Amino acid sequence: MTKLRLAIVGAGPAGIYAADILLKTERKFDVSIDLFEQLPAPYGLVRYGVAPDHPRIKGVIGALREVLDRGDIRIFGNVRFGQDITLDDLKRHYNAVIFATGAIRDADLDIPGIDAEGSFGAADFVSWFDGHPDVPRTWPLTASSVGVIGNGNVALDISRILAKHAIDLLPTEVPQNVYEILEASPVTDVHVFGRRGPAQVKFTPLELRELGELRDVDMVVYDEDFDYDEASKTAVATNKQVKVIDRILQSWRQRDSVNNAGGSASRRLHLHFWARPVEVRTDEAGRVAALVYERTRPDGHGGVEGTGELREVTMGQLYRAVGYFGSPLPGVPFDERHGVIPNHEGQVLAQDSNERVPGMYATGWIKRGPVGLIGHTKSDAMETIQHLVTDQGSWWQPEDPSEEAIPALLAERGIAWTDLEGWHRLDQHEIALGEPQGRARVKVVPRDEMVRISRGE
Repeated sequence: MTKLRLAIVGAGPAGIYAADILLKTERKFDVSIDLFEQLPAPYGLVRYGVAPDHPRIKGVIGALREVLDRGDIRIFGNVRFGQDITLDDLKRHYNAVIFATGAIRDADLDIPGIDAEGSFGAADFVSWFDGHPDVPRTWPLTASSVGVIGNGNVALDISRILAKHAIDLLPTEVPQNVYEILEASPVTDVHVFGRRGPAQVKFTPLELRELGELRDVDMVVYDEDFDYDEASKTAVATNKQVKVIDRILQSWRQRDSVNNAGGSASRRLHLHFWARPVEVRTDEAGRVAALVYERTRPDGHGGVEGTGELREVTMGQLYRAVGYFGSPLPGVPFDERHGVIPNHEGQVLAQDSNERVPGMYATGWIKRGPVGLIGHTKSDAMETIQHLVTDQGSWWQPEDPSEEAIPALLAERGIAWTDLEGWHRLDQHEIALGEPQGRARVKVVPRDEMVRISRGE
């Protein structure tokens, strides 16, 4: 039986699903898979991109854990592709590689003042409150009024974490340093801006409903935003998700806090629709002072157009949640415009010629861009795997495909890698830290401490 030695770069859902699908469906080849992950722990954005007060979504980790715990996939954590292990190394030891590195950078928003002090990308803030080991331990939560640009789930996650009382996060796996900084936050008002209307938002009903359930936080909506055009009325009438979102928003219109009248809560979360960001105003020190936006309206073709009316909201900090963006990998073709590895159904294409690159594949967000939920990642991986299997004739012919080669190579280079047993150690350690406080876990944040615990040192 032909041996297939496969490397997968990225141990988030995309990489783990690809490994699982190949092992479950492939009968023609003797398959051996190694997962490489730059972080000491697996699960990618499920661990480091989902807010700590969303245990339901983090439940996906249970399914991913089952795949890894079968023991038929090796994992090498704390190994950086392009630094600790290279593309040439993979060609020397494997038949093919699948890149599943996701998208973790913030997409750009090109407006004047967006780089001012106090203006942040959503991805950086999410990484901070999720305890990512490669971001600073502190965060400058210094403003009472804060803006969030975006109408997707990430924008709502950020808004909820900013507006929520820190004590209500304590039962979750929020890192201790994050809790302490949120507890001291002076925020009273969070303003969320979307350039389209309530019937065109990108967040899900569950995310929206959770906002309205925050303790001691008033939801502020504005009557002028609900003068629906025919397209919006049709969307509400024919799309179940839009109908539920509209029902939630309409219920908030019945509350005391509508049109900024103000309820009794100590914090307010304002939703501004039909608001296209135009400029970030700054103070004399170059810090965020206000967001200027243009009021928009439906253009009759499913989009929006400007009205020319400019408005300004005073704030001390601003977060842009306008999408994630992929990062280039050394030696791998990259589409700078779309932030993905150029590919045809997962088969990597050359940068200029659009011809297939033998032995190289992609799956997940680095393949298709940061769209779709976990379920899309499975079908995505299946498509990539189908091509990988039928491309046998163009696989690499490795000099040394032995399974002993990689541990020996990493040891020779002095790389302190972590394995599955090490993840189990870290996992149990974090759970044990949380138990005395009745918490799900307390995340270990510093990378060197994660590695030390994982390696039993």
